[in-house]
Amino acid sequence: MVDISRRKNFAITVAEEAGAQALKYFANRDTLVIDQKGSQDWVSEADRNVETFIRARIASAFPDDGIYGEEHAAKTGSSGFDWVIDPIDGTTNFVNGIPAWTIVLAGVSNGKTQVGVIFEPNVDETYVAMKGKGVTLNGQPIQVASNVGLASGTVSVGYSNRVEASNVIPVISALVGRGALYHRNASGALSLAYVAAGRLLGYIEEHMNAWDCLAGQLMIVEAGGVIENQDAESMIQYGGRVIAGTPDVFDTLKLICDDAWAK
Repeated sequence: MVDISRRKNFAITVAEEAGAQALKYFANRDTLVIDQKGSQDWVSEADRNVETFIRARIASAFPDDGIYGEEHAAKTGSSGFDWVIDPIDGTTNFVNGIPAWTIVLAGVSNGKTQVGVIFEPNVDETYVAMKGKGVTLNGQPIQVASNVGLASGTVSVGYSNRVEASNVIPVISALVGRGALYHRNASGALSLAYVAAGRLLGYIEEHMNAWDCLAGQLMIVEAGGVIENQDAESMIQYGGRVIAGTPDVFDTLKLICDDAWAK
């Protein structure tokens, strides 16, 4: 039987260790080797090396688990538990010296995300969620904002080179038209964590990869928020759209996205 609690505690430790490594690269980023994978899509030796470190730690502790990460090839497991990792989410911020990036680990079994850890090293904040057990920030329970409408809050909007950039315009227009502020910090995982912590009302993006969203989506649900129902294993293979928010705004966000992204 897969021990989810043990894996959660392991993920916290590894995320914080990886974050410490990433901070050293961040402090010396002028010497980093940086490649461009596509428009506004960057990868550095820090991303690759931090992911290698995380993979090695997983392979040592749980050799039968699968591993899916952004920078290296997938490793198929036999335990029924898969790790989904983004070594540095927010690489554009990272390489430009903006302290808004994070380490992301999610654990999946039976098509559901069971564990999510997001560590933001620059402010020493660790978000931890376990399916059915709630979500914490630095050990304290958190919850989504309550009784706050769009006209009194902020929604984060993401986009990437995987979709038509113009598709984000009607989304922003619809949010502004309803009195909301919109936010983008170039780290979808961090923005999802902020929704869980009550800092943002929601997060929407037409297409995200699993390593960017699974952990944060679990956090939002465990914090009392709402997400679209998705199979985690399908997200690992193909990615998909992400709509997440508080119960007060989710239906409106979904309507906005359905209108903007209708094919």
